[in-house]
Amino acid sequence: MAVKKLKPTSPGQRFRIAPSFSEITADKPERSLIEPIKKSGGRNNQGRRTMRHIGGGHKRMYRVIDFKRNRVDAPATVLTIEYDPNRSARIALLQYEDGEKRYILAPNGLNVGQVIVAGSNVAPEVGNALPLGSMPIGTIVHNIELTPGKGGQFARSAGTYAQLVAREGRYAVLRLPSSEMRMILSTCIATVGTVSNSTHMNVNIGKAGRKRWLGRRPRVRGVAMNPVDHPMGGGEGRASGGQPRSRNGQFAKGLKTRNRNKHSEKLIISRRKK
Repeated sequence: MAVKKLKPTSPGQRFRIAPSFSEITADKPERSLIEPIKKSGGRNNQGRRTMRHIGGGHKRMYRVIDFKRNRVDAPATVLTIEYDPNRSARIALLQYEDGEKRYILAPNGLNVGQVIVAGSNVAPEVGNALPLGSMPIGTIVHNIELTPGKGGQFARSAGTYAQLVAREGRYAVLRLPSSEMRMILSTCIATVGTVSNSTHMNVNIGKAGRKRWLGRRPRVRGVAMNPVDHPMGGGEGRASGGQPRSRNGQFAKGLKTRNRNKHSEKLIISRRKK
C-alpha cells in the first residue's frame, strides 16, 4: 500500500502522485454484490440544480458492503482484496463455509486465504468483529457501530482507526479519529485493525481533468466573485473579502454549528482538538 511517482512526461504527470495498487488481487468485482448507481448531476426531482460542483465522471457500480458483520461464529475465508471506486479504502471479498459471499472494508494486514470470524467470543485479531465489551483495553478498531445492530458508522475511510481506552458501566470509551473521546454502548460491534490504504492521504491528483473523471466540476473561490455573488466578493485588485464565510453568510472558521441539545451530547467526554 504505497504511492508511486511517475516520470514527468507531461505537466499533469509531473505533479501526480498515484496509488500503487500493489495490494489489489482481482480486477473485476463479484457480480452478485454490485448494484447500479444513478447519477443526479446535482439536480433534484424537478431538474433544478441544488448542489454545485457535481457532474460528469466515470460510470461506476456500487459494491454492497457488509457493515453489520452479523453472521455470528461463521468463519469466512478472504478470497480477494479489491479496489472500490466509491470509497478511499480497499475492500475484501469473503466466502463463508456455506458459499455465501460478502464484501467488507479491508483492514491493514488482511491477506488472501486468511480466515476471519465475527462473534462475542472470538479472538481480537485483525479482521475479526466483536462487541466493544469483549475487547481488551487498548485495542485498535474501525467500522464502529453507534447503535447495536445498525452497522458500522465510525472510522471507515482509508487509514482511520479508533482506540478503546476505557470502560464505564455499560459503555466503552473510544478515542475517535478526530481525537474526540466518546462513550459508545459496549454491545456495539467493531472490527479489529486499521482501515487499509493508509497512504491515500499522500495521493496528488495531478491535473484538473482527473478531478472531472471523479465527477467533480470546477469550484470558483468566493474572493474571485463579484459582491452580488458572494459575501467575500468584490474589492480592487487582489483584495480578499474579510472574514471567511459561505455563500449564505455562515462563518467558515471557528463557528460551532452542533446542536447543544443533541441526544448524544452527554456521551461526548472531550471534544476534538482544533
